[in-house]
Amino acid sequence: MKIFDYMEKFGHEQLVFFHDKTTGLKGITGIHDTTLGPALGGTRLWNYATEDEATEDVLRLSRGMTYKAACAGLNLGGGKTVLIGDPKKVKSEAYFRGLGRFVQSLNGRYITAEDVNTTTKDMLFLSMETDHVVGLPGKSGNPSPVTAWGVFAGLKATLKEAFGSDSVADRTFAVQGAGQTGYFLIKYLLGYDFLTDTYPKEKAKKIYFTEVNEEHIARMKLEHPEVEFVAPDDIYGLDVDLFAPCALGGVINEVTIPQFKCKAIAGSSNNVLKEDSHADVLKEKGIVYAPDYVINAAGLINVYYEIKGYDRANALHDSELIYDRLLEIYKIAKEQNISTDAAASHYAEYRIETMKNVHRTYIKR
Repeated sequence: MKIFDYMEKFGHEQLVFFHDKTTGLKGITGIHDTTLGPALGGTRLWNYATEDEATEDVLRLSRGMTYKAACAGLNLGGGKTVLIGDPKKVKSEAYFRGLGRFVQSLNGRYITAEDVNTTTKDMLFLSMETDHVVGLPGKSGNPSPVTAWGVFAGLKATLKEAFGSDSVADRTFAVQGAGQTGYFLIKYLLGYDFLTDTYPKEKAKKIYFTEVNEEHIARMKLEHPEVEFVAPDDIYGLDVDLFAPCALGGVINEVTIPQFKCKAIAGSSNNVLKEDSHADVLKEKGIVYAPDYVINAAGLINVYYEIKGYDRANALHDSELIYDRLLEIYKIAKEQNISTDAAASHYAEYRIETMKNVHRTYIKR
């Protein structure tokens, strides 16, 4: 892999390789862009087949975090850490405290959190060695209900764009995944208010869901029998108003797109487009697509408030602003006759460039 060519093409600032012989810790931290603030992104532990695969992943993921933070209106840049190893074998206190020391060595340019195969418990070990870690127990807590709260706001904006009204009352939905974020999204579609822990809000006309975990299927059938289960392969072709991918990435692809009967797609999954060009195909089909890194940003917003001093009410309020940001992105897409995915990139890049100009003069603070 020609690393410097990749970094130059996509604007990465820094790529740091680190190794601890004692614990077997091997990892890479990618810092994409710190124009808006310190780079923030989780630590992913994966048994990568090759070092090139791990390098490409950290570069791609860190760049994605820059765009997510910019679209969320946060004063953060994009970063990511990937660790190379078998999650069942390498984890220990010393392993993660070693990682904490490497994070600390970046002197605040990078802030980390949990991600795939890492937990809040692991982050506690990091916090023994660095101040630059968020998502700790006793602070912002489980991010899934907050992430889903932001997704719900973005879903309503997407309904408004597709149908002229953001009401869920007369609409039908197909939700892919009911484990964490998808589970809470379904509750919100059923009228649940996260702030009051009651069901005072309007309720969707019909909800279908699919899931592969038997425990999650059983939970949904027990708690909400009115939500109808369908087989995983059948979720794409349902005659519904909106499809909400809340599980795997890459599910919008050349196989699934021809099956869609929906007029809108809005969900929490990361990297939901298998190829960037699929956003153009959705545009041609008249399907309104909510760019994933815009609509699912409430988890990032939530941990951002740990840096500022955590306040749940403020985090939820900022998460609701995803509604307005998506409407602005949809407006850009229509005015420029481009896909909503391309419009989201323009939206993020414009904010980064504008703030770069704001900071061009030195002001002591």
